[in-house]
Amino acid sequence: MKDDKLAVLIDADNVPYAHLKEMLEEISKNGTPTIKRIYADWTKPTVSGWKSVLLENAITPIQQYSYTTGKNSSDSALIIDAMDILYSEKVNGFCIVSSDSDFTRLATRLREAGMLVIGFGEKKTPKPFISACDKFIYLEILKTHSTEQNVTKQTTAKPKQKHEPLSKVDAKTIHLITESVNDLTDESGWAFLGDLGNFILKKKPEFDPRNYGFPKLLPLIKNIDKFIIDERETGVNNIRHIYLKQK
Repeated sequence: MKDDKLAVLIDADNVPYAHLKEMLEEISKNGTPTIKRIYADWTKPTVSGWKSVLLENAITPIQQYSYTTGKNSSDSALIIDAMDILYSEKVNGFCIVSSDSDFTRLATRLREAGMLVIGFGEKKTPKPFISACDKFIYLEILKTHSTEQNVTKQTTAKPKQKHEPLSKVDAKTIHLITESVNDLTDESGWAFLGDLGNFILKKKPEFDPRNYGFPKLLPLIKNIDKFIIDERETGVNNIRHIYLKQK
């Protein structure tokens, strides 16, 4: 829900700072980020790029020294803070930003407590962490989408540049969508598109039309060309409800 209060916890060692602006915009679509913290050993040059963007985005840096070579101490600090925030009952959900599978158990524990858990990470993120979240968003699609918008604003002479999709609309994806539509159909055989996206996320948290090069679910559905689409007028502010069923 958009009125949810969210805690945003960022593992700076495992995500690039270049995606920060787009990521925060995406988070705002899911709720209000009331707590924003980022964890790293700030004495290391590898995280220096983050320092320039923290102040303007009101993110609190948490210093964690690496006591052991090769071990990421930021993980434990983030986990401890997450549990403290959970018990403070100040938020309704968490955004965990990392490409590290070490947060799999944390995501599972937060969901067990009734929290919404949204994960953000790169395509390389291990499957267990992705599956432990209610929803997982690949950072690559956010950055690419923003770049496309900037290109379009800067020039009207050149056609809009398209990025390479992270995934292909293969037989497995088509089966996932088709099966989900069948699960949602009413007695007349129609399924409401507004329910479809959330239903698919329950099966596959990383599902996002943008992964396949489409801005929304409806264009993806139309591209598959296996469904009859019915756009029904509601009579309120030109709002239409979209239903679909298999051909």
